[in-house]
Amino acid sequence: MSKRARRTFSKEFKEQMVKLHASGKPRSEIIREYELTPSSCYKLVFQYYDNGSFQEKDNRTPKQEELIKLRKENQKLAMENDICTLEYKCS
Repeated sequence: MSKRARRTFSKEFKEQMVKLHASGKPRSEIIREYELTPSSCYKLVFQYYDNGSFQEKDNRTPKQEELIKLRKENQKLAMENDICTLEYKCS
């Protein structure tokens, strides 16, 4: 069994899927007709109803945002530490 290639969807397509779901079309029919995975269909509908956006950055929780910020800060500090270590070894 081969894996299906990852697909990307336009904003218009995503909005169409949400409208179909909102109009009462069963999720199983949407999945079958548009060859979606159940998880991708659920994710599209959930993201839209949660905050009206399909962008990943708009759907992050405050904890996820904090984790991203802390990882960036940690990476910056590690680079600064490496530079200081190199300077000390070179002098």
